[in-house]
Amino acid sequence: MDLEGKVALVLGAIKGIGKGVGLALARAGVKVALNYHDWEEELEAMRQEFSETGQEPIIFNTNLLDVDSIPQLIQQVVDRFGRLDILINNIERGGWPVVHGAYMKHQWDLEIETTLRAKRWVFEYALPHLKASENGVVINFSSIAGIVGRSGPASLVFNEGYAAANRGVGVFTETWARMGAPQVRVNEIMLGFVETRHAAKTRGWGLLTAKQKRAIIDHTLLLRTGTIDDVVKAVMFIIKDASFMTGAVLRLDGGYVLGGDKVGEMPKGVV
Repeated sequence: MDLEGKVALVLGAIKGIGKGVGLALARAGVKVALNYHDWEEELEAMRQEFSETGQEPIIFNTNLLDVDSIPQLIQQVVDRFGRLDILINNIERGGWPVVHGAYMKHQWDLEIETTLRAKRWVFEYALPHLKASENGVVINFSSIAGIVGRSGPASLVFNEGYAAANRGVGVFTETWARMGAPQVRVNEIMLGFVETRHAAKTRGWGLLTAKQKRAIIDHTLLLRTGTIDDVVKAVMFIIKDASFMTGAVLRLDGGYVLGGDKVGEMPKGVV
């Protein structure tokens, strides 16, 4: 996929992974529309970094929990750039047990409404424009919480509501791949412990003890947490090079799901 002149809508672009992906796309010649809702104090730094790419992004502050605001967001992108080729569906909300403690109804609703409902309606309104592109790409972000749930070293990080929501993202990915084909590829990046997403540069990670952090890292085959750059490279691979991949899940977790147990030596056997 030749990225020059393509148009991307990046959600959750104010900082962290969303901003990293948006910057990479802008540097590749993509016209980017960036949406955020909170973390207003990061806006000026975000503007400065994007100004250095040579692109002039449009930035929206849209509360995607207000479903009625989503059609206008999509239409503004198309009105400004004339098309939409790429959707980075980077919106989620997760309550760390170590931060929030026992579940409250408000926290449950916020996680489900953000991680599932908002994703769904953004895709719904973006799909006709992505199909018109005839080479559209959607990337849904999810978490390994959808596999491991509230268990093991991750028990302090993932609660079961967030885990259930992330399992639901996989259903979205498979269904939307069918809906979008053949004009639109829809794939999913399932994140493990990555900086700004359940690792460094998050409030929850700072609340974990050194022993608790070590347990998470020791459970990860590559013995480290991920970086924003790791995620950006995966995104760019899917967009640019994975032209025969749709409905797939790319698990980017350093081997956390497989666990920290190593393979033992092969026994001599008896024959």
